[in-house]
Amino acid sequence: MKSLFQYIFICSALLLSVNVFSQDLDDLLDQMEEKEKEAVTEYTTSTFKGTKVINLHSVERLAPGALEFRIAHRFGRINGGWRELWGIDQASVRFGFDYGINDHLTLGFGRTTYEKTYDFYGKAALLRQSTGKRNMPISLVWFSSMAINTLDLNINPERQYDFKHRLAYVHQLIIARKFSPNFSMEVVPSLVHHNLVENANDANIIPALGVAGRLKLSKRVSLNAEYIYRLPQEDTPNIDNYYDSFSIGFDIETGGHVFQLHFTNSSPMIEKGFLTETNGNWADGDVQFGFNITREFTIRNKR
Repeated sequence: MKSLFQYIFICSALLLSVNVFSQDLDDLLDQMEEKEKEAVTEYTTSTFKGTKVINLHSVERLAPGALEFRIAHRFGRINGGWRELWGIDQASVRFGFDYGINDHLTLGFGRTTYEKTYDFYGKAALLRQSTGKRNMPISLVWFSSMAINTLDLNINPERQYDFKHRLAYVHQLIIARKFSPNFSMEVVPSLVHHNLVENANDANIIPALGVAGRLKLSKRVSLNAEYIYRLPQEDTPNIDNYYDSFSIGFDIETGGHVFQLHFTNSSPMIEKGFLTETNGNWADGDVQFGFNITREFTIRNKR
């Protein structure tokens, strides 16, 4: 009987030792796994669905070698009534091509019916939101564009106009964060420079601040909104005579296409236009329905 108790005691001690060793081993493996995760930088992806929220550019860029064709369309104002078929009779369009140079740089150009303008832009990543070895809470992207107005410049018939008077520039810093898989926001300090203004009291340089957000509703649908506040300047007609831009809409992803449906008070679809030349007022019903359609092609495979 005594030997039986000794046997049971020894077996129990061995089982307890194995259990303790197993727990220690699990803890050790967990610690090693945590250290492995910390040693790798994991970058945040899909902060926004596309390279644009609605009007504002997002922090997203095209993959290296990817070419994106975009058609942006605005109908007329809804308050035009039935005679204008609530804006359907009128339309303005911008089409453009964007190309991913590398992981950090995207270039693009387009043409819009607004002032028969050609625009060119570059967008470069400065910081990327990430966790792990490198913990970065935000993504940071620099955006610059140049617009060329090709209308006849006849503001003052007695004045001589040069090519430089057709140019306007926009510089933006896009600061974004993906707070969760379903919610992202960005803040966009902007600076618009017009080489030519109509009145002596008009400002050549207009600062603005944009705020945009995305709320994911399902796997393929998200709700987007953006607001652009133009910083006031005293007795400045080209600020006082316009309105802040506000837009709201939906992103719908279908395979290689992304449809963006939205309502906005901004007719222009280029930066210098919707940032500083929005002449519609939501309070008066000056709202336009519009959409963006994109199609992406692979021109050069990523190596």
